[in-house]
Amino acid sequence: MKITICIGSSCHLKGSRMIVEDLQKLVKDNNLTDKIELAGQFCMGNCQKGVCVTVDGEAFSLTPADTRTFFEKDILPRL
Repeated sequence: MKITICIGSSCHLKGSRMIVEDLQKLVKDNNLTDKIELAGQFCMGNCQKGVCVTVDGEAFSLTPADTRTFFEKDILPRL
């Protein structure tokens, strides 16, 4: 599974760095480093609502506060 997080300027200001760090920790803590690839990408064109994150091409908008819930509801069930 590939998770791509926008690291463009708008998403950076909305907390993309915190989301990246939280996802890295969640992937490591759940022993999923062999199943999940985390990647960064500059502007993904969907920055109005929050930080743009895609999971195998499906777009989501996150805030740092949403990261754990996103991981539990949208990532873990796909594995």
